[in-house]
Amino acid sequence: MNTEKYQRLKAILAAMDKYAVAVSGGVDSMTLAIVAHRVSGHNATIVHAVSAAVPVAATERIRQFASEQGWNLLEINAGEMADPDYQRNPVNRCYHCKSCLYSSINALALGTVLSGTNLDDLDDYRPGLIAAKEQSVRHPFVEAQISKQELREMARDLGYEDLADLPASPCLSSRVETGIPIPMVDLSQIDAIEAQVRTATDAENVRCRVRSEGVVIELDQPVLDNLPESQRSELLHSVQGLLAGSQHHSVTLSAYDKGSAFLVTP
Repeated sequence: MNTEKYQRLKAILAAMDKYAVAVSGGVDSMTLAIVAHRVSGHNATIVHAVSAAVPVAATERIRQFASEQGWNLLEINAGEMADPDYQRNPVNRCYHCKSCLYSSINALALGTVLSGTNLDDLDDYRPGLIAAKEQSVRHPFVEAQISKQELREMARDLGYEDLADLPASPCLSSRVETGIPIPMVDLSQIDAIEAQVRTATDAENVRCRVRSEGVVIELDQPVLDNLPESQRSELLHSVQGLLAGSQHHSVTLSAYDKGSAFLVTP
């Protein structure tokens, strides 16, 4: 780990009287929560928004860490699923999600709201960062000039190897093609399908994309290339079983393509 940047991060956190860390269950926000608790104890409230869009494993991970480490954990419903703008699933859906999240946390008056945003996030299309700015959210990793790779190294050096190696896993709504209303999709099906496919294939990256033409299961290219035809058939059959009762019956396999459900629309 970059010791200088780690000390800078701790100094940033120590300078705040009290604050709330928004935690989704991924390596970024979890690492920030770990450091925040070490620096500030219960002056740092760890806030997790439980939602149909959050993988079950992510929520369970947060609860386990909170129990083992004594976090001051608060679970909330940020209400994004009831927001018509979010439900429409527009190009800037993440803006509406983060607006609901950060405004809900701010309303609790827990102090400054912090996110796990890192330097690499600034180079991507992140409409959620607009919501963060509007809600006066701070990004300690950015302030300390810490990249994604550096925060993974930090998690590893702090003794959290499994956390450091977690693959990226955006919210389940990101699997739904832009323009398909979120309420039309059973996000719990997506979560269950991805968990089953991940177990069956040992693929690091698995995405269950819901598209206008049907469901596409994306796997890491090497895993897909080495998948025997018999296993492909079994995989497709099992996914069809989990989709029973869904209007999205066409299921195909494809190579993992980051953000491929996101469509830029006029």
